[in-house]
Amino acid sequence: MILTVTLNTALDLTYGVPELVPHASHRVGDMAERPGGKGLNVARVLSALGQATVVTGFAGGSTGAVLRELLAQLAPRDTTGTDTRAAAVTPATTTPLSTPAPAPITDALVTVAGNTRRTIAVVDRATGDTTQLNEPGPLVTADEWAALLDRYEELLTGADAVALCGSLPPGIHVGAYAELIRPARAAGIPVLLDTSGEPLRRGIAARPDLIKPNAEELAQLTGSREPLRATHDARRRGAHGVIASLGPDGMLAVTPDGVWRASPPARVLGNPTGAGDSAVAGLLSGLVEGLSWPDRLRRAVALSTATVLSPTAGDFDRAAYEELLPGVDVEEHTAAV
Repeated sequence: MILTVTLNTALDLTYGVPELVPHASHRVGDMAERPGGKGLNVARVLSALGQATVVTGFAGGSTGAVLRELLAQLAPRDTTGTDTRAAAVTPATTTPLSTPAPAPITDALVTVAGNTRRTIAVVDRATGDTTQLNEPGPLVTADEWAALLDRYEELLTGADAVALCGSLPPGIHVGAYAELIRPARAAGIPVLLDTSGEPLRRGIAARPDLIKPNAEELAQLTGSREPLRATHDARRRGAHGVIASLGPDGMLAVTPDGVWRASPPARVLGNPTGAGDSAVAGLLSGLVEGLSWPDRLRRAVALSTATVLSPTAGDFDRAAYEELLPGVDVEEHTAAV
């Protein structure tokens, strides 16, 4: 089981408009709503990859109730129209011949008094560009944080890996992720941290197994915009491994086992919302399946790119994923910094 922690869950709304024009009224052509927040996005992709997942974090109010109703509908179910009952996960170095059956997502969210936030993605269908509006989230009390810590400690006992993802809601101290990393590390459970700003700076000092910043987050952390130098610097600050998302250029991985650059077969246009979360799902699923670093990176880059190609924010296009997977180029890097 993979445990994902989303302290600032969200009800994700995606609006499609023919063309986004500033200062004008718009008629929404299509709309979708999903349970969101980075860790829930990760869980949704893990489920589609056949990985059983437990989600925890906070949810509250009427928006939180809708989020939990939608979460309950996510898995297990077959979204491909094919019989997936006997399907198995296939090696990442080849195009999958069968689709894994969606695995369960277990709701272990902690109820809070405040109302869960909403995020709104407005997709301009003429250009493919997306405008994102993110609410701040509910105020979390000290008692609610203590309840989350108790729930988290219980869930660690059955976890094969942990993902700590996203922003912090009001009321949660900036060292929260460091507080969550330490018991996972003490239990020998691999933990991936995907956040930014001061929570990332504090969290990295607790020595997570992996962090996955994008280029801007990495520059904010290290002060360097040269990816290789910045990634090595992030490792020296405490992370055992650093996987830097480079947008359409793929990923750079600096780990205790080596350094790799992974690139998609071609640049694509689309909605990048959730692409980083799909990459996290690829990295974690590859970890628990015992894949090599190159194969984990192939999966992560293919999933990330297939998410950009999906018409709905946070989903991945499975057909595109299976087509992209064998074409992802992974090159070992030997340059020293």
